[in-house]
Amino acid sequence: MKQTDFGQVANSYARSREDIPVTLMESLQLRNIFFAGKKVADIGAGTGALTRKMAMRNADVVGIEPSQELRAQALALNVAKNFQISYLHGTAEATGLDDSKFDIVTVMRAWHWFDRPKAIVEMKRILKEKGTLIVIDSGFLTGSAVVAKTYEVLSKHVEGGLTPAGSKADSKLRINGFPMEWFKEWQESGFDLRDFYKLNYTVEFSKQEWLDRIESVSWMAGLDESVRKKALQELSSTISEQEPFKILHECNVCLLRLSEK
Repeated sequence: MKQTDFGQVANSYARSREDIPVTLMESLQLRNIFFAGKKVADIGAGTGALTRKMAMRNADVVGIEPSQELRAQALALNVAKNFQISYLHGTAEATGLDDSKFDIVTVMRAWHWFDRPKAIVEMKRILKEKGTLIVIDSGFLTGSAVVAKTYEVLSKHVEGGLTPAGSKADSKLRINGFPMEWFKEWQESGFDLRDFYKLNYTVEFSKQEWLDRIESVSWMAGLDESVRKKALQELSSTISEQEPFKILHECNVCLLRLSEK
């Protein structure tokens, strides 16, 4: 699977990935997922949007991220937002973390980029007995005029079309955005499904914020810089000047518990 280098759009990524809804953390609490005092590893942490949400709830959290550029943005946001979160180099397949130390492992917007069989082995290694794995995905939905125009413009610049990212592109059947085979893989590897649900929410963007958000999606991050800039310029000249853009999003959450090791 071709990996997308989000490091080349790290600035836009940091500016546009703070769209985690408050209802996500509330929904986890309602399902008896509490972060205070828990050791948590956020895998594929990016610029730390979810990591900071958990730190605000007094988790002892570490972010694991392979991209040097995204880690640098996360550390800069530590300073700007007064956090002291550790962000370490590592991958989902080789985190570098200790065995059986973590109560919770979280993965947001990243499971589809992993070598899943190896990632599952690594999640099992670092989790405590009966530890919790939380896999989250979220993104904007079609339906608004801005999104429709965005797809129209980008489809002319992205070779192969606007296909789902990572291993999602290979999946023929999905439930709330999650490929069916993921559930089978988790179950066969010793993870019990505790809950699976979705949240709908709206995010408001200025025109520049929307352009930043689009630059950070996998279709754009994988383009050559010259092609990406040309596409963004065309999009900027095409979409409405009327702000804010109110874009409907969906957040899908899967809660898994590790069986006895």
